[in-house]
Amino acid sequence: MKVAAAQLRPVWLDKRATAAKVIDTIHAAAADGVELLAFSETYLAGYPFWICRTNGAAFEDPRQQRAYAQYLEAAVEIDSPLLADIAAAARDCKVAVWLGMSERGRKAGRGSVYCTLVTILPDKGIVGAHRKLMPTHDERLCWGMGDAKDLRAHDFGDWRVGGLNCWENLMPLARAALYAEGEDLHVNVWPGNPEVSSDCPRVVAIEGRVWSLAVSGLMSIEDVADDFEFKKDLVEAGVGTIFRGGSRIVDPQGNTVVRAEDGVEGIISYEISLAAVRAARMSFDPTGHYARDDVFRLSVERRRAGVE
Repeated sequence: MKVAAAQLRPVWLDKRATAAKVIDTIHAAAADGVELLAFSETYLAGYPFWICRTNGAAFEDPRQQRAYAQYLEAAVEIDSPLLADIAAAARDCKVAVWLGMSERGRKAGRGSVYCTLVTILPDKGIVGAHRKLMPTHDERLCWGMGDAKDLRAHDFGDWRVGGLNCWENLMPLARAALYAEGEDLHVNVWPGNPEVSSDCPRVVAIEGRVWSLAVSGLMSIEDVADDFEFKKDLVEAGVGTIFRGGSRIVDPQGNTVVRAEDGVEGIISYEISLAAVRAARMSFDPTGHYARDDVFRLSVERRRAGVE
């Protein structure tokens, strides 16, 4: 199976333009024979990078409230026509898509944003929307806590594929839950810091004896619209490059087989094989012959937390 990571710049906080870029990328990847394509953390419609640079913890600060309102307006609901259009492109191109997005809650939860990894299969549409279990550090000022409702590996052809958002990939039990689902390919989505996203994909590959597809984004201050609340402040503070990429594909033995160039937009791809997974598991299978179910128990509460 040919898999790919889309290391791209978003049209930050412009969900319609970013969705259109996702669709164009699906078509471009399909033309190159790609069968599974992943996008970076909250690619649609943007990562809340401003919080750690603008005293985001200031309580009831009017400017932070206005910035959050802009971010909330740009977030996308799961039943949005934009996602339906992306799912239609995946269907038409016969490409499975793992898409990082800022998800707005529905109905009573419309004031909340979640960091969500959406799974779209060409023949089934949206089959999963995994909300990040624990936002990291300053992200907790912007995102709600997720749950394990869609912490699943999904069948795609002969493969079982799961994924986690950013530092969730450092959570041993979250990884173990996906290994126990029979994962063959693990999708890691990151906002775009090579120093952070370099070692973890190797750990996942070696520990799970899986292919590890890591996709990281790109962003600079030029990608921020002038009407964003803190744009002028950020420019005056000298903020330039925000995210530099770091996308890579790692085999089940921990070898990086292809890596994107830092700071460069593009799609990296590689033909992965189940045979490599099977071979790597001769000596170690974390939830199979190397597991000790008589010693350890893993229980996962798979329900949607809070209000839909």
